[in-house]
Amino acid sequence: MVKVKRITIDETKNRIDKGGSVFFIDTRSPHDWGESDLKLPEARHIHFSELEQHLNELSSDGLIVPYCT
Repeated sequence: MVKVKRITIDETKNRIDKGGSVFFIDTRSPHDWGESDLKLPEARHIHFSELEQHLNELSSDGLIVPYCT
């Protein structure tokens, strides 16, 4: 079972600053993602409608943060 919790930017930054593992997922549509110049370099692009299909591919060692801009 996946535990889902909202997390703020400050909480995420605090976790990174403490050396915690954070895995970002950009959930925008392929069109919006392709048109944007704003991308986190290490983020993986998975459209939100496909997240459940890819859960087994994601690391469970750290915090997984899906986001869109």
